[in-house]
Amino acid sequence: MKKILALLLAVLMVASLFAGCGSKDTGTKAATDEIPTLKWVTVGSGMPSNYDAWKANMDKYLEEKIGAHIDIEVVGWGDWDTRRNMIVSTNEPYDIMFTNNGTFYNDVAMGAFADISGLLEANAPKLIDLIPADYWDACKVGGGLYAVPTYKDSSSTQYFVYDKAVVESTGLDYASAHTMQDVTPILKAMYEKLGSAPFIMASGGLDAIYSSKYDDLSSGLCAIGVSYTGGEPKVVSVFEQEDVLKDMDTLHEWFNAGYINSDAATLSEAPSYRAAFVAQGWSLAAVTTWGPQMGVDAVAIQYGNTVLSNATVQGSMNCISASCKYPDKALKLLELVNTDSFVRDSLYFGLEGENFKYVDGKVERLNTDWTMAGYTQGTFFQVTQQVTEEFNQWDEVKALNEQAIGSPILGFAFDTAPVADQLQACIAIYTQYRPVLMTGTEEPRALIADMLDEMRASGLDDIIAEAQSQIDAWAK
Repeated sequence: MKKILALLLAVLMVASLFAGCGSKDTGTKAATDEIPTLKWVTVGSGMPSNYDAWKANMDKYLEEKIGAHIDIEVVGWGDWDTRRNMIVSTNEPYDIMFTNNGTFYNDVAMGAFADISGLLEANAPKLIDLIPADYWDACKVGGGLYAVPTYKDSSSTQYFVYDKAVVESTGLDYASAHTMQDVTPILKAMYEKLGSAPFIMASGGLDAIYSSKYDDLSSGLCAIGVSYTGGEPKVVSVFEQEDVLKDMDTLHEWFNAGYINSDAATLSEAPSYRAAFVAQGWSLAAVTTWGPQMGVDAVAIQYGNTVLSNATVQGSMNCISASCKYPDKALKLLELVNTDSFVRDSLYFGLEGENFKYVDGKVERLNTDWTMAGYTQGTFFQVTQQVTEEFNQWDEVKALNEQAIGSPILGFAFDTAPVADQLQACIAIYTQYRPVLMTGTEEPRALIADMLDEMRASGLDDIIAEAQSQIDAWAK
């Protein structure tokens, strides 16, 4: 009996020891304060050097507001795919994870994310009111809602971006040039001024030619799509459409004329300075982002329509783990990120007094040490304007969202399982052709014919037929 009592006492002592240790596991409660810590996994430039001080400051606020603490893991850009895949495939504990359209549908199919449709109204009513209904629809799969969209430049607008001094030296009306054909004489004049190619591209090419015209169903295959402006949701072979072919012809003309760098098909990364290029964003980004990145004054002129699709909305989302023990608090946290200026600015700019300070109601950045990526977190429209900005660029972003042309299949989720092998094969074929095709290096129509012959032999028409069948059933 004494031995048994001694053994029981030893067991109780060990149990007591473990009970007294605060757990860092996601969603667990530390016995010392009964406050759960929510783990958020996201991508950026790695962990901030002052993260511990920032976290302590944020925890005080969150404890008062929602009765929770936060633990953010910022994974570096180069490590993100590997780290994210490991977390999802091994069911590593987390509460919130950043995601985008590249992996969203597959992760939902794997059961990685929680269906939050029944939790939103009770736990995040302000979030429902903030984000447009169409954006919520873009995050639905099979009737369930699996993500909180990041309400920012959720539509997509392409721009011709120029070094202002160079383009103005041509004396041409660049501000009225909204098509590739309009831009041709401008690039010609810039080429003559510079004596070298003004339009520098890397091997990824100019995908705005098709992405601004066709919704690719988030399939990963740009060779299929539904026109934003065609009315009926008809799936077509994108590279056989005349509006795409017209711009492909012009791109090749630019290459032959020397307006595009001759090594475009093999250049892995474009240089920081380019006298002319195309980028997705908003016009004022020329002043706040593109110009400063190049070290010059820049201007941006819209190319094509502003469009809205599942893919544009899904460019930034945050999902709650299917294993999250506190999905209600996770939603409350995401609501604060999107509606509370203290939380939003802290995530976007860093620690007040160390990374930034407020000056007359605006933000003055004290350094560039904060390594979290603002676009992954929450709405841009709650971010405080910076002292260096004479205007609020987010007003333009919101206006673009509101005027965007919505895809006829916004909210439709393509189940690619029936044609997974065909899809994979066609994506691989496009990947081989893309560097030469999308940089204008070779004559496009013959190249496209060869590419589509290979794709059709690998099941392109099967993919189109399956997608159309699913859209028809969805539209009923």
